[in-house]
Amino acid sequence: MSFVDVLAIIVTGTLYTAAPLIFTALGGVFSERSGVVNIALEGLMLFGAFVGVVTSLLLGDSMGAATPWIGILVAALASGIFALLHALASITLRADQTVSGVAINFLALGLSVFAIKKIFGKGQTDFIKYRIDKIDVPGLSDIPFFGKVLFSNVPWTSYIAVVLAFVVWYIIYKTPFGLRLRAVGEHPMAADTMGINVYRMRYTAVFISGMFAGIGGAVFATSISGNFSGGTISGQGFLALAAMIFGKWHPVGALGAALFFGFAQSLGITGGSLPYIKEIPPIFLTLLPYVLTILALVGFVGRSEAPKALGTPYEKGKR
Repeated sequence: MSFVDVLAIIVTGTLYTAAPLIFTALGGVFSERSGVVNIALEGLMLFGAFVGVVTSLLLGDSMGAATPWIGILVAALASGIFALLHALASITLRADQTVSGVAINFLALGLSVFAIKKIFGKGQTDFIKYRIDKIDVPGLSDIPFFGKVLFSNVPWTSYIAVVLAFVVWYIIYKTPFGLRLRAVGEHPMAADTMGINVYRMRYTAVFISGMFAGIGGAVFATSISGNFSGGTISGQGFLALAAMIFGKWHPVGALGAALFFGFAQSLGITGGSLPYIKEIPPIFLTLLPYVLTILALVGFVGRSEAPKALGTPYEKGKR
């Protein structure tokens, strides 16, 4: 196996497994930049995977190859609405944001498992007929070296996720909306004094966060797992949360961290075909992303600075 072949397996595998993490981590950036802790990313991702798969199964015969894309859009809307429960508890009722997020995780799991048992009469859905397939980008895949490494055997969702990270960076740091978002996460009282509706901004941020997490879950289900059960996501949302923190609440930083964790996950899938790595017992490769998550957070979180009002409910007129 040549060096190019090995590099192509590693890079394409990383892009493939990192896409759901990128989408979800970007959602976390929106929520936490507004000052709302979103431990619920796991549950929102799970709910998105459920909605995406069920939509794909229901529309598969009529919509054909467009089905998974429709499923992703429906999942985004459904998870965005579902995230408003977290917003209601955290922003309006001023509940503990961590507890609210954990409750959303349990609610999403219980609701989705109950629903598939009622709909399908078993603990998991059928496999979807149409999936987000890996593709060779026309023209670009023919470029010597780079074509095989970067533009072959990768689904469109991976490229969309990478581009979207830079779009989110522009929105948060270069637009009036992004300025208001960061203001309510850093000093909500000062933002309120300047006429910014803190509650509305935080609700909007949590809704967007839910949409991104729903997309991440649906992308995972329609491109990687192919069906849905209670264990489909199994920690992906927490990895995305870690990527957001590791990336210092910055969209491009979250992108880099998600790619890093995606690389670790991809080794568990592709490691058996790589020289030297195939000698490592598979169980160690499976544990690798979680071990790296702990090491990354231990080594870097202390140097990260979260938004100053993160986790603090805002009460108008109260200092």
